[in-house]
Amino acid sequence: MVAAACGGSDNSSGGGGSGNDADAGKPVSGGSVTYGLEAETAGGWCLPEAQLAIAGIQVARTMYDTLTAPDENGDYVPFLAQSVEPNADYTQWTIKLREGVKFHDGTTLDSTVVKNNIDAFRGQYPTRKSLLFVFVLSNIASVDVVDPLTLTVTTKTPWPAFPAFLHSSGRLGISAQAQLDDPATCDRNLIGTGPFKLKEWKLNDHLTAVKNPDYWQKDADGNQLPYLDEISYRPIPDSDARVNALLAGELTAMHTSLPESIDRLRTEKENGKVGLVESDKYAEVAYIMLNASKAPFDNINARMAAAYSLDRDSFNQVRNLGLTKVASGPFAEGSVGYLPDAGFPKYDLDKAKDYAAKYTEETGKPLEITVLSTPDPATVKSAQFIQEQVEKAGFKVNLKTVEQAALINNALGSDWNAMAWRNHPGGAPDLQYVWWNSAAPTNFGKFKDPEMDQLLNEGRAESDKAAAKTIYENVNKRFGSQAWNLWLNWTIWDIASAPDVHGVYGPDFPGGEKPFPGLATGHPVSGMWVAKG
Repeated sequence: MVAAACGGSDNSSGGGGSGNDADAGKPVSGGSVTYGLEAETAGGWCLPEAQLAIAGIQVARTMYDTLTAPDENGDYVPFLAQSVEPNADYTQWTIKLREGVKFHDGTTLDSTVVKNNIDAFRGQYPTRKSLLFVFVLSNIASVDVVDPLTLTVTTKTPWPAFPAFLHSSGRLGISAQAQLDDPATCDRNLIGTGPFKLKEWKLNDHLTAVKNPDYWQKDADGNQLPYLDEISYRPIPDSDARVNALLAGELTAMHTSLPESIDRLRTEKENGKVGLVESDKYAEVAYIMLNASKAPFDNINARMAAAYSLDRDSFNQVRNLGLTKVASGPFAEGSVGYLPDAGFPKYDLDKAKDYAAKYTEETGKPLEITVLSTPDPATVKSAQFIQEQVEKAGFKVNLKTVEQAALINNALGSDWNAMAWRNHPGGAPDLQYVWWNSAAPTNFGKFKDPEMDQLLNEGRAESDKAAAKTIYENVNKRFGSQAWNLWLNWTIWDIASAPDVHGVYGPDFPGGEKPFPGLATGHPVSGMWVAKG
């Protein structure tokens, strides 16, 4: 979750499975991929307790499966589950599991271990201390086993979007009982049902996983997945260094959302040096997140001063090379709740100065803030650009860099003013409830807005799509009028690879649905393959 991410292009190439890589031929088994990630996940993958940004989610999707997953239309369809069906009022969901699925340790996936996983995520399992998911799944009243392959989940209120939460951007993977009950090494002893099994993890160097020969999924032709024998992840926080490593052959795949890297990779693709999958579908938004629990941003005058001081069009041209679209709010184009103009303040330096003066007059204090960002050089340059703009309105702006994992820890606390952030990928808009509800520990901006809470509660229970659309448009407008966050741009994500690496989007779903086109929460690796020369 870092700023200076980008979005705006609709290009894609170099993918695999389901219509991608049309000229690459049939996938073949064997080979390995070395994949560059934007960050290390130092806290590991004890999933109920983990704090996963995109790099951590990417690794989790390698080792674990989720009960549901989004398809090409953003609808959440059964994945590890055989079916997920509601009752008439969406207060009880029946989950039927696939038969014969095994965990990496040879134990069987059944309704008891799935119940224990869901209970662990929601803070109701004795050996696990769930952190953020306690609130994410707080609307669950009970989880009950019906038979070895069937369980029911009863919710406190109608919850039409519940299947989306069984995926939770890839974070809600199902772990084996042995990992759930592991008191000491749950974060490192990874046991899922996923396409790859953990071989070794050396912190800040590499994580290597090998093919799960007993994986439950096959491709449309009946071939066993995954195709690769091995995948190794390397954390390289500097995006430019990741591109250099790819071009030098030290990596065979990587991800990035930084404009300079994307521009460079497009050129290398045209030169035939890399394969490239690029997507702004279901995009995240890059923004400056404000801490509304303390001065100065507990005061709307300070928030408005900052909002009016940002020339976001210039930022987009200078720092994002014009590749992205300026964000009107948290919901990208095509998402429920999107508005081309949600009322967010447009650049006006005179108004910014007026609001800054009002703040000083009311409080008797000057405006001084510290903005946190990750240390990636491009991100730091973007922070400096914003610093220069905001200071013109009368702020004193200090910059501080911290590693990505530390940035998330800072967000959980309250001792900060503003930070560069990237979040809110598209999908069911109710997924954003956990980031914006006043009572949520995941409301990192810590704003308390009764009107927002009411809208979010209405949206959660609303099954009529037209009514839900209106509700989330009003959420968007509320952000515009209150300036709880300073929206910058929507993101593009690129997955670049050696020319002989294919299959980024993966195979069709077991039910025949086509793969999800978004890349903001990683991508499957079961369908990646290497052409044999």
